[in-house]
Amino acid sequence: MRPSSPSDKSAERGDGCGDRGSASLEFLTAGLLMLVPLVYLILTIGTIQSTALAAEGAARQAARVFVQADSTAAGSAAAKRALAIALADHGLEATATSIAITCEPRPDRCLTRRGWVTVEVQASVPLPLVPPLFDLRVPLSIPIEASATQQVSRFWGAG
Repeated sequence: MRPSSPSDKSAERGDGCGDRGSASLEFLTAGLLMLVPLVYLILTIGTIQSTALAAEGAARQAARVFVQADSTAAGSAAAKRALAIALADHGLEATATSIAITCEPRPDRCLTRRGWVTVEVQASVPLPLVPPLFDLRVPLSIPIEASATQQVSRFWGAG
């Protein structure tokens, strides 16, 4: 049997010399410091991905309905409706987006046989949980761009 030393008795009495009970406090502090930024990063990436998918789908659908329209004006209106519907499917509003339609080979006449119509959609993703009232020098939104190109049918206008 080993004789007890004074340091063994002080550790048993709990006079503050030991590290007992501090592991849970360290775990909570370190866990919160790591968990909060990680959750915010996941929220931000999810919001950006959702907007990117919505913009891509909106551009594709807008190009499809534009090349099937009877006129350029009807095609523009149908493309804007397709944009609003595609964004609404992802829970986004069309107010922070813009649409641009370009045509080749004749930019003045979009619906020519075997012509190409390109629709570009630009959206802005606000950072989650950041109120827009701050006047900071850093951007509070992330720009997203998507484009899609469709060919006008070679039989367009034949009917």
